Amino acid sequence: MTTFSMVANRKRVLKESLLHFDYSLMIATISIAIVGIVMVYTATKVKLAEAGLSSKYYLERQTIWVVLGIVIMLVTVLIDYRHVKAMGYVVYGGVTIGLLGVLSPVGKRALGAQRWFQLGPLQLQPSEFASLAILIAVAIYLSSESGQIGLKKLIGVLILAAVPMLLVIKQPDVGTAIILGIVLGAQLVVARVRLVYLLGLLVIGSIGVYLIIHLGILQSYQLQRLTSFVNPQASANSYGYNLAQSKIAIGAGGIFGKGLFHGTQTNLSYVPEQQTDFIFTALGEQLGFIGAGTILVLFGWVCFRVWRVMAIARDKKGRLLAAGVLSLLTFSIFQNVAMTMGIMPITGIPLPFMSYGGSAALSFFAAVGIALGVGLRNSRYLPEDRRELIRDT
Repeated sequence: MTTFSMVANRKRVLKESLLHFDYSLMIATISIAIVGIVMVYTATKVKLAEAGLSSKYYLERQTIWVVLGIVIMLVTVLIDYRHVKAMGYVVYGGVTIGLLGVLSPVGKRALGAQRWFQLGPLQLQPSEFASLAILIAVAIYLSSESGQIGLKKLIGVLILAAVPMLLVIKQPDVGTAIILGIVLGAQLVVARVRLVYLLGLLVIGSIGVYLIIHLGILQSYQLQRLTSFVNPQASANSYGYNLAQSKIAIGAGGIFGKGLFHGTQTNLSYVPEQQTDFIFTALGEQLGFIGAGTILVLFGWVCFRVWRVMAIARDKKGRLLAAGVLSLLTFSIFQNVAMTMGIMPITGIPLPFMSYGGSAALSFFAAVGIALGVGLRNSRYLPEDRRELIRDT
Protein backbone atom coordinates (compact mmCIF):
# COMPACT_ATOMS: atom_id res chain seq x y z
CA MET A 1 0.00 0.00 0.00
CA THR A 2 1.42 3.38 -0.99
CA THR A 3 2.00 6.16 1.49
CA PHE A 4 -0.74 8.21 -0.15
CA SER A 5 -3.31 5.42 0.12
CA MET A 6 -2.34 4.74 3.75
CA VAL A 7 -2.84 8.39 4.67
CA ALA A 8 -6.13 8.49 2.78
CA ASN A 9 -7.28 5.32 4.51
CA ARG A 10 -6.40 6.66 7.96
CA LYS A 11 -8.27 9.87 7.24
CA ARG A 12 -11.30 7.88 6.15
CA VAL A 13 -11.19 5.71 9.26
CA LEU A 14 -10.72 8.72 11.51
CA LYS A 15 -13.68 10.42 9.87
CA GLU A 16 -15.82 7.33 10.34
CA SER A 17 -14.67 6.99 13.93
CA LEU A 18 -16.04 10.44 14.69
CA LEU A 19 -19.48 8.95 14.10
CA HIS A 20 -18.87 6.96 17.30
CA PHE A 21 -17.73 9.99 19.28
CA ASP A 22 -20.05 10.61 22.24
CA TYR A 23 -21.31 14.06 21.27
CA SER A 24 -24.13 13.88 23.82
CA LEU A 25 -21.65 13.54 26.69
CA MET A 26 -19.65 16.51 25.45
CA ILE A 27 -22.74 18.67 24.82
CA ALA A 28 -24.28 17.85 28.20
CA THR A 29 -21.02 18.73 29.96
CA ILE A 30 -20.66 22.05 28.15
CA SER A 31 -24.34 22.89 28.74
CA ILE A 32 -23.96 22.41 32.49
CA ALA A 33 -20.85 24.60 32.46
CA ILE A 34 -22.69 27.39 30.61
CA VAL A 35 -25.49 27.33 33.18
CA GLY A 36 -22.77 27.41 35.85
CA ILE A 37 -21.29 30.59 34.35
CA VAL A 38 -24.70 32.26 34.52
CA MET A 39 -25.25 31.12 38.11
CA VAL A 40 -21.82 32.38 39.19
CA TYR A 41 -22.68 35.76 37.68
CA THR A 42 -26.06 35.97 39.42
CA ALA A 43 -24.50 34.97 42.75
CA THR A 44 -21.79 37.63 42.65
CA LYS A 45 -22.87 40.65 40.61
CA VAL A 46 -24.77 42.46 43.37
CA LYS A 47 -22.14 42.15 46.09
CA LEU A 48 -19.37 43.11 43.65
CA ALA A 49 -21.27 46.21 42.57
CA GLU A 50 -21.87 47.16 46.19
CA ALA A 51 -18.13 46.83 46.83
CA GLY A 52 -17.39 49.17 43.95
CA LEU A 53 -15.95 46.42 41.76
CA SER A 54 -16.87 45.23 38.30
CA SER A 55 -19.99 43.07 38.49
CA LYS A 56 -18.47 40.86 35.76
CA TYR A 57 -15.30 40.00 37.70
CA TYR A 58 -16.26 36.38 38.44
CA LEU A 59 -18.22 36.05 35.20
CA GLU A 60 -15.20 36.83 33.05
CA ARG A 61 -12.86 34.56 34.96
CA GLN A 62 -15.23 31.61 35.07
CA THR A 63 -15.84 31.99 31.34
CA ILE A 64 -12.09 31.84 30.73
CA TRP A 65 -11.73 28.74 32.89
CA VAL A 66 -14.61 26.98 31.12
CA VAL A 67 -13.17 27.78 27.68
CA LEU A 68 -9.76 26.49 28.79
CA GLY A 69 -11.44 23.43 30.26
CA ILE A 70 -13.17 22.66 26.96
CA VAL A 71 -9.84 22.98 25.14
CA ILE A 72 -8.19 20.63 27.64
CA MET A 73 -11.07 18.17 27.27
CA LEU A 74 -10.64 18.07 23.48
CA VAL A 75 -6.86 17.80 23.73
CA THR A 76 -7.23 14.91 26.19
CA VAL A 77 -9.49 13.11 23.72
CA LEU A 78 -6.67 13.18 21.17
CA ILE A 79 -4.30 11.34 23.53
CA ASP A 80 -4.35 7.58 23.05
CA TYR A 81 -4.77 6.27 26.57
CA ARG A 82 -3.05 2.98 25.65
CA HIS A 83 0.27 4.80 25.34
CA VAL A 84 0.20 7.04 28.42
CA LYS A 85 2.25 4.91 30.81
CA ALA A 86 5.19 7.31 31.09
CA MET A 87 2.98 10.37 30.72
CA GLY A 88 0.62 9.09 33.42
CA TYR A 89 3.38 8.73 35.97
CA VAL A 90 4.69 12.17 35.00
CA VAL A 91 1.25 13.61 35.81
CA TYR A 92 1.22 11.71 39.10
CA GLY A 93 4.71 12.98 39.98
CA GLY A 94 3.89 16.55 39.02
CA VAL A 95 0.76 16.63 41.16
CA THR A 96 2.61 15.06 44.10
CA ILE A 97 5.34 17.69 43.84
CA GLY A 98 2.66 20.35 43.72
CA LEU A 99 1.03 18.96 46.87
CA LEU A 100 4.40 19.04 48.62
CA GLY A 101 5.10 22.55 47.41
CA VAL A 102 1.79 23.94 48.58
CA LEU A 103 2.65 22.86 52.14
CA SER A 104 5.90 24.80 51.98
CA PRO A 105 6.26 28.56 52.63
CA VAL A 106 5.51 29.07 48.93
CA GLY A 107 1.94 27.89 49.44
CA LYS A 108 -0.83 30.28 50.40
CA ARG A 109 -2.80 29.78 53.61
CA ALA A 110 -6.41 30.93 53.91
CA LEU A 111 -9.47 29.95 55.94
CA GLY A 112 -7.42 27.63 58.13
CA ALA A 113 -6.01 25.58 55.26
CA GLN A 114 -2.94 25.70 53.05
CA ARG A 115 -4.02 24.51 49.61
CA TRP A 116 -3.11 27.13 47.00
CA PHE A 117 -0.33 28.67 44.96
CA GLN A 118 -0.81 32.37 44.32
CA LEU A 119 0.10 33.09 40.69
CA GLY A 120 -0.47 36.82 40.32
CA PRO A 121 -4.23 37.36 40.28
CA LEU A 122 -4.86 33.62 39.92
CA GLN A 123 -4.77 30.73 42.37
CA LEU A 124 -3.82 27.13 41.61
CA GLN A 125 -5.05 24.32 43.85
CA PRO A 126 -3.02 21.13 43.27
CA SER A 127 -5.40 18.98 45.32
CA GLU A 128 -8.07 19.42 42.63
CA PHE A 129 -5.82 17.46 40.25
CA ALA A 130 -4.98 14.74 42.78
CA SER A 131 -7.99 12.63 41.79
CA LEU A 132 -6.85 12.67 38.16
CA ALA A 133 -3.33 11.72 39.20
CA ILE A 134 -4.56 8.77 41.25
CA LEU A 135 -7.07 7.42 38.73
CA ILE A 136 -4.50 7.55 35.90
CA ALA A 137 -1.66 6.07 37.95
CA VAL A 138 -3.83 3.31 39.43
CA ALA A 139 -5.25 2.40 36.00
CA ILE A 140 -1.73 2.11 34.56
CA TYR A 141 -0.41 0.16 37.54
CA LEU A 142 -3.26 -2.37 37.66
CA SER A 143 -3.88 -2.81 33.93
CA SER A 144 -1.02 -5.31 33.60
CA GLU A 145 -2.85 -7.83 35.81
CA SER A 146 -5.26 -10.06 33.85
CA GLY A 147 -6.82 -11.86 36.80
CA GLN A 148 -7.60 -10.95 40.39
CA ILE A 149 -5.24 -8.53 42.08
CA GLY A 150 -2.87 -10.22 44.51
CA LEU A 151 -1.78 -8.89 47.88
CA LYS A 152 1.62 -7.69 46.62
CA LYS A 153 0.06 -5.69 43.80
CA LEU A 154 -2.59 -4.34 46.16
CA ILE A 155 0.04 -3.08 48.62
CA GLY A 156 1.83 -1.37 45.75
CA VAL A 157 -1.28 0.47 44.58
CA LEU A 158 -2.14 1.48 48.15
CA ILE A 159 1.30 3.05 48.56
CA LEU A 160 0.85 4.77 45.21
CA ALA A 161 -2.47 6.30 46.32
CA ALA A 162 -1.47 6.97 49.94
CA VAL A 163 1.17 9.59 49.12
CA PRO A 164 -1.16 12.21 47.57
CA MET A 165 -3.97 11.30 49.98
CA LEU A 166 -1.83 11.97 53.05
CA LEU A 167 -0.57 15.23 51.58
CA VAL A 168 -4.15 16.35 50.93
CA ILE A 169 -5.19 15.43 54.49
CA LYS A 170 -2.23 17.44 55.79
CA GLN A 171 -3.53 20.66 54.18
CA PRO A 172 -6.18 19.79 55.62
CA ASP A 173 -8.75 18.98 52.91
CA VAL A 174 -10.88 16.09 54.11
CA GLY A 175 -13.46 16.44 51.34
CA THR A 176 -10.91 15.91 48.59
CA ALA A 177 -9.28 13.08 50.55
CA ILE A 178 -12.65 11.33 50.69
CA ILE A 179 -13.01 11.67 46.92
CA LEU A 180 -9.55 10.19 46.43
CA GLY A 181 -10.58 7.22 48.55
CA ILE A 182 -13.83 6.79 46.59
CA VAL A 183 -11.98 6.88 43.26
CA LEU A 184 -9.42 4.34 44.49
CA GLY A 185 -12.13 2.07 45.88
CA ALA A 186 -14.11 2.08 42.62
CA GLN A 187 -11.05 1.18 40.59
CA LEU A 188 -10.13 -1.63 42.98
CA VAL A 189 -13.63 -3.09 42.61
CA VAL A 190 -13.45 -2.93 38.80
CA ALA A 191 -9.95 -4.44 38.93
CA ARG A 192 -11.44 -7.49 40.69
CA VAL A 193 -9.67 -7.17 44.01
CA ARG A 194 -10.75 -9.97 46.34
CA LEU A 195 -13.69 -9.15 48.60
CA VAL A 196 -11.77 -9.96 51.77
CA TYR A 197 -9.15 -7.37 50.84
CA LEU A 198 -11.83 -4.75 50.11
CA LEU A 199 -13.47 -5.39 53.48
CA GLY A 200 -10.09 -5.08 55.18
CA LEU A 201 -9.48 -1.75 53.44
CA LEU A 202 -12.92 -0.56 54.55
CA VAL A 203 -12.05 -1.32 58.17
CA ILE A 204 -8.65 0.39 57.85
CA GLY A 205 -10.30 3.42 56.26
CA SER A 206 -12.84 3.65 59.09
CA ILE A 207 -10.04 3.52 61.65
CA GLY A 208 -8.20 6.23 59.70
CA VAL A 209 -11.23 8.52 59.78
CA TYR A 210 -11.56 7.96 63.53
CA LEU A 211 -7.90 8.84 64.09
CA ILE A 212 -8.12 11.96 61.90
CA ILE A 213 -11.02 13.22 63.98
CA HIS A 214 -9.56 12.37 67.39
CA LEU A 215 -5.91 13.25 66.85
CA GLY A 216 -6.62 16.92 66.21
CA ILE A 217 -5.69 16.87 62.52
CA LEU A 218 -8.89 18.75 61.72
CA GLN A 219 -9.61 22.22 63.02
CA SER A 220 -12.59 22.62 65.36
CA TYR A 221 -14.55 24.59 62.77
CA GLN A 222 -14.09 21.76 60.27
CA LEU A 223 -15.47 19.23 62.72
CA GLN A 224 -18.40 21.52 63.40
CA ARG A 225 -19.15 21.86 59.70
CA LEU A 226 -19.02 18.09 59.26
CA THR A 227 -21.47 17.47 62.11
CA SER A 228 -23.81 20.46 61.68
CA PHE A 229 -26.16 18.53 59.37
CA VAL A 230 -27.04 16.17 62.27
CA ASN A 231 -28.67 18.99 64.27
CA PRO A 232 -28.82 22.06 62.00
CA GLN A 233 -31.29 24.00 64.12
CA ALA A 234 -28.99 24.03 67.13
CA SER A 235 -26.20 25.67 65.13
CA ALA A 236 -28.17 27.84 62.70
CA ASN A 237 -26.65 31.06 64.04
CA SER A 238 -23.06 29.82 64.24
CA TYR A 239 -21.21 27.14 62.30
CA GLY A 240 -24.50 25.87 60.82
CA TYR A 241 -25.34 29.27 59.30
CA ASN A 242 -24.27 28.23 55.79
CA LEU A 243 -26.49 25.17 55.84
CA ALA A 244 -29.48 27.03 57.26
CA GLN A 245 -29.29 29.76 54.61
CA SER A 246 -28.65 27.18 51.90
CA LYS A 247 -31.85 25.30 52.70
CA ILE A 248 -33.83 28.54 52.84
CA ALA A 249 -32.53 29.57 49.41
CA ILE A 250 -33.36 26.25 47.76
CA GLY A 251 -36.78 26.10 49.39
CA ALA A 252 -37.60 29.67 48.38
CA GLY A 253 -37.35 28.70 44.72
CA GLY A 254 -40.45 26.55 44.82
CA ILE A 255 -41.45 24.80 41.60
CA PHE A 256 -40.56 27.40 39.00
CA GLY A 257 -38.10 29.60 40.88
CA LYS A 258 -38.05 33.36 41.36
CA GLY A 259 -36.39 34.00 38.02
CA LEU A 260 -32.87 35.03 37.10
CA PHE A 261 -31.52 37.91 39.23
CA HIS A 262 -34.64 37.86 41.43
CA GLY A 263 -33.56 35.57 44.26
CA THR A 264 -33.63 37.35 47.62
CA GLN A 265 -31.16 35.00 49.29
CA THR A 266 -28.84 35.26 46.32
CA ASN A 267 -29.04 39.02 45.76
CA LEU A 268 -28.56 39.79 49.43
CA SER A 269 -25.63 37.34 49.73
CA TYR A 270 -27.18 35.43 52.62
CA VAL A 271 -25.36 32.26 51.52
CA PRO A 272 -21.61 32.79 52.11
CA GLU A 273 -19.29 31.93 49.20
CA GLN A 274 -22.33 31.00 47.16
CA GLN A 275 -20.41 31.04 43.87
CA THR A 276 -18.20 28.14 44.93
CA ASP A 277 -19.40 25.20 47.05
CA PHE A 278 -22.99 26.45 47.36
CA ILE A 279 -23.69 27.38 43.73
CA PHE A 280 -26.57 24.89 43.68
CA THR A 281 -28.50 27.18 46.02
CA ALA A 282 -28.43 29.98 43.41
CA LEU A 283 -29.77 27.51 40.88
CA GLY A 284 -32.50 26.25 43.19
CA GLU A 285 -33.70 29.71 44.24
CA GLN A 286 -33.74 31.31 40.81
CA LEU A 287 -34.83 28.40 38.59
CA GLY A 288 -36.71 26.36 41.15
CA PHE A 289 -37.40 22.64 41.17
CA ILE A 290 -37.81 22.55 37.39
CA GLY A 291 -34.47 24.23 36.68
CA ALA A 292 -32.54 22.34 39.34
CA GLY A 293 -34.14 19.08 38.27
CA THR A 294 -33.17 19.69 34.65
CA ILE A 295 -29.53 20.20 35.64
CA LEU A 296 -29.61 17.03 37.74
CA VAL A 297 -30.98 15.15 34.72
CA LEU A 298 -28.05 16.48 32.66
CA PHE A 299 -25.67 15.39 35.41
CA GLY A 300 -27.32 11.98 35.37
CA TRP A 301 -26.86 11.75 31.61
CA VAL A 302 -23.17 12.63 31.92
CA CYS A 303 -22.67 9.90 34.51
CA PHE A 304 -24.67 7.40 32.46
CA ARG A 305 -22.57 8.02 29.36
CA VAL A 306 -19.35 7.61 31.34
CA TRP A 307 -20.75 4.39 32.78
CA ARG A 308 -21.46 3.21 29.23
CA VAL A 309 -17.85 3.93 28.28
CA MET A 310 -16.77 1.71 31.17
CA ALA A 311 -19.26 -1.00 30.18
CA ILE A 312 -18.19 -1.23 26.52
CA ALA A 313 -14.44 -0.83 27.03
CA ARG A 314 -12.54 -3.86 25.75
CA ASP A 315 -9.38 -3.55 27.83
CA LYS A 316 -8.69 -3.27 31.52
CA LYS A 317 -6.95 0.09 31.38
CA GLY A 318 -9.93 1.66 29.62
CA ARG A 319 -12.36 0.22 32.18
CA LEU A 320 -10.25 1.41 35.10
CA LEU A 321 -9.91 4.92 33.69
CA ALA A 322 -13.66 5.17 33.05
CA ALA A 323 -14.41 3.75 36.53
CA GLY A 324 -12.22 6.41 38.11
CA VAL A 325 -13.89 9.20 36.15
CA LEU A 326 -17.36 7.84 36.93
CA SER A 327 -16.73 7.62 40.68
CA LEU A 328 -15.15 11.10 40.71
CA LEU A 329 -18.16 12.68 39.00
CA THR A 330 -20.97 10.78 40.72
CA PHE A 331 -19.66 11.26 44.25
CA SER A 332 -18.78 14.94 43.70
CA ILE A 333 -22.25 15.68 42.31
CA PHE A 334 -24.10 13.74 44.99
CA GLN A 335 -22.03 15.09 47.88
CA ASN A 336 -22.27 18.73 46.78
CA VAL A 337 -26.00 18.74 46.08
CA ALA A 338 -26.78 16.68 49.18
CA MET A 339 -24.76 18.92 51.50
CA THR A 340 -26.63 22.03 50.30
CA MET A 341 -29.87 20.32 51.29
CA GLY A 342 -28.60 19.12 54.66
CA ILE A 343 -28.58 15.38 54.03
CA MET A 344 -24.78 15.07 53.88
CA PRO A 345 -21.99 16.76 55.85
CA ILE A 346 -20.50 20.00 54.50
CA THR A 347 -17.15 19.02 53.06
CA GLY A 348 -16.26 21.82 50.65
CA ILE A 349 -16.48 19.66 47.51
CA PRO A 350 -17.25 21.78 44.40
CA LEU A 351 -20.13 21.02 42.06
CA PRO A 352 -18.55 19.77 38.80
CA PHE A 353 -18.57 22.30 35.93
CA MET A 354 -20.67 24.80 37.92
CA SER A 355 -18.77 25.94 41.01
CA TYR A 356 -16.44 28.88 40.52
CA GLY A 357 -12.79 27.91 40.37
CA GLY A 358 -10.21 27.27 37.69
CA SER A 359 -8.45 24.22 39.12
CA ALA A 360 -11.69 22.29 39.60
CA ALA A 361 -13.01 23.24 36.17
CA LEU A 362 -9.85 22.12 34.39
CA SER A 363 -9.72 18.87 36.36
CA PHE A 364 -13.34 17.87 35.69
CA PHE A 365 -13.14 18.72 32.00
CA ALA A 366 -9.94 16.68 31.70
CA ALA A 367 -11.73 13.76 33.39
CA VAL A 368 -14.54 13.87 30.83
CA GLY A 369 -11.91 14.07 28.09
CA ILE A 370 -10.37 10.83 29.38
CA ALA A 371 -13.77 9.11 29.23
CA LEU A 372 -14.44 10.44 25.73
CA GLY A 373 -11.05 9.21 24.57
CA VAL A 374 -11.59 5.73 25.97
CA GLY A 375 -15.02 5.52 24.40
CA LEU A 376 -13.76 6.66 21.01
CA ARG A 377 -10.88 4.19 20.76
CA ASN A 378 -12.05 1.13 22.59
CA SER A 379 -15.72 0.46 21.91
CA ARG A 380 -16.61 -3.21 21.55
CA TYR A 381 -19.31 -2.18 19.07
CA LEU A 382 -16.77 -0.97 16.48
CA PRO A 383 -15.84 -3.45 13.74
CA GLU A 384 -12.49 -5.08 14.52
CA ASP A 385 -10.69 -3.75 11.45
CA ARG A 386 -11.77 -0.17 12.13
CA ARG A 387 -11.05 -0.50 15.84
CA GLU A 388 -7.44 -1.44 15.19
CA LEU A 389 -6.98 1.39 12.72
CA ILE A 390 -8.52 3.88 15.14
CA ARG A 391 -6.18 2.71 17.90
CA ASP A 392 -3.20 3.30 15.65
CA THR A 393 -4.39 6.69 14.38
